[in-house]
Amino acid sequence: MSLISEAPASALSDTSPWALAPSLPETLPALIRQAAANFPAHAAIVDGAVTISYADLLVRSQAVARSLIALGVQAGDRVAIWAPNIHEWILAACGIHAAGAVLVPLNTRMKGVEAADILARSGARLMFCIGDFLGQYYPALLDGRRPASLRHIVVLRDGFQAGPAASDDMGWSRFIGEGGHIAPAQVQAREQGLRADSTADLMFTSGTTGRPKGVMSAHGPTIRAFSTWSRVVGLQQDDRYLIVNPFFHAFGYKAGWIAAFIQGATVYPEQVFDADAVLTRIAHDRISFLPGPPTLFLTMLGHPRLKDFDISSLRVAVTGAATVPPVLITRMRDELGIANVTTAYGLTECGGCATICDPGDSAETVAGTCGRAMPGTEVRCADEAGRSVPIGQPGEVLLRGYHVMKGYFDDEAATREAIDDDGWLHTGDVGVLDERGYLRITDRLKDMFIVGGFNCYPAEIERLLADHPAIAQVAVVGVPDERMGEVGCACVVRRAGAELTPEALVAWAREHMANYKVPRHVLWCDSFPVNASNKVLKRELAQTAAARLAPAKVAGA
Repeated sequence: MSLISEAPASALSDTSPWALAPSLPETLPALIRQAAANFPAHAAIVDGAVTISYADLLVRSQAVARSLIALGVQAGDRVAIWAPNIHEWILAACGIHAAGAVLVPLNTRMKGVEAADILARSGARLMFCIGDFLGQYYPALLDGRRPASLRHIVVLRDGFQAGPAASDDMGWSRFIGEGGHIAPAQVQAREQGLRADSTADLMFTSGTTGRPKGVMSAHGPTIRAFSTWSRVVGLQQDDRYLIVNPFFHAFGYKAGWIAAFIQGATVYPEQVFDADAVLTRIAHDRISFLPGPPTLFLTMLGHPRLKDFDISSLRVAVTGAATVPPVLITRMRDELGIANVTTAYGLTECGGCATICDPGDSAETVAGTCGRAMPGTEVRCADEAGRSVPIGQPGEVLLRGYHVMKGYFDDEAATREAIDDDGWLHTGDVGVLDERGYLRITDRLKDMFIVGGFNCYPAEIERLLADHPAIAQVAVVGVPDERMGEVGCACVVRRAGAELTPEALVAWAREHMANYKVPRHVLWCDSFPVNASNKVLKRELAQTAAARLAPAKVAGA
């Protein structure tokens, strides 16, 4: 059967968090203007010594838009951001939207070759980029790889250093000055040219092909979805929202500062997760709202000096993963003192959120399910022929609703594969629906595994590892890990006569891919189990890998 999870009619009053909010703006620039009008003096962002009010947020984002127009960015052009969670990221994104352009977030864990591929395929004309971060100068990672289509790099926080391709590049201060001669009316004209179905962002996500695909999402659906999300989880105007989830991910971007701006809350960006720093900031800034993956909360609970920090201000937490131990939800409520703890499910292709638990649900429901479908969303579980399976039986999770992506950028074939003729998005996840319409994810058809909240796709990692000259064949599987939940294990068949140690392969991988993609374990194999079509039997291989690693727990076992 097909289920549309809805609250009882009596609960869907105008004041119900599940009800559609009235007077929602159609576009993200209109949202910023509405927030500036509704909460002008209220702090929108607090980033260290920098506090930006909602009125100032509008002014600053308009200045970014004018400078983009001055540098030749046209409506519909793609503009990238490659930076950690800082206030300039938000200002740049709001300016991109106001200029009628399309935001392309880049993962800060990417290496130069990975970022260059996305920049080239998206045709990004300009990129906002952090300068020094994590011990390296990010623009230099593109040396020798910079696509010809990328005309400008704007280095944030005035960390600009002249480089071999820097003739058209600049620091943040110079960039802001570029738009001085552009009339505000030009920005307003760009904003007026946007509609609810205009593309707002192009977020690249990996898949079974091993190459990231660009997901096109529109303005209106994002606002509608996260208006519902923010009200169900209890995000309020007086909340202080610490955003540890990266802005390049829907969890930090859409369920992050966009949700905050819908409600008029205050955003506190956090660049990297460090338990001491986060606990200190919660205590100092009286943080009340903190979403994150289970790893974040497990690390906080395991901190040896947890009781030394006053975290009594914490009121709401949102987490999620394929499996969340019920004891974690209980401990978050009892030991961290968080009254409202809930979980949700979504993927980039549906805008980031499709189902959600109510904070009033039991610990078992919050931990054991992903909640029920948001209003306007249909969820069903289907067999290989696309037929709905009975309640309680596993099947592929299919979604249909207003927030399903517009499609994959420049990839009609992949779009048709993902979204069928009836509009159902095939997620590749296996799930079970109960009689209440609550969804539980049980497996992943696409072999994806999650490392500390980051999605890892074996095909992409295999493609990168296959470039190593000593590797004849490689298959990557996810294996259980006590701290991270899951980590990658590279099962490798070496070339004849090749010498390669696990440590050397891991070191090589760290130079060629984002850290969370790097396999934590390496197993040498003579061959892989395959089916009649010579496709590797990943589930069987994963079971073998887990069994081999169980007694050793070391790379190269």
